[in-house]
Amino acid sequence: MQIEISGQNIEVTQALRAYVTEKTDRLVRHFDNLISAHFVLRLEKLEHFAEGTVSVGGRTNPLHADAVAEDMYAAIDALIDKLDRQVRRHKDKVTDHRASRPEKAD
Repeated sequence: MQIEISGQNIEVTQALRAYVTEKTDRLVRHFDNLISAHFVLRLEKLEHFAEGTVSVGGRTNPLHADAVAEDMYAAIDALIDKLDRQVRRHKDKVTDHRASRPEKAD
């Protein structure tokens, strides 16, 4: 999965890049058909914003979430939690659950 990280009014340090990359491994662990992810880290006065868009394989719209916190790392954690829920929900929708049912013997 390609990961792109940009910042507005904040310099994206190597530590922030490593933290976002480490956290996005959780998304890949739940669903391996993720194509790319774009994260925007933004600072406005005392609030830290984190936005993320994840492109999923197939003909679906990308998954998008945002989070606000007083600390950038907390905002990234909240963002990844929201995206993780969306990825798991998307995986449940595209998975064929009927294939795993056992056949009834008549």
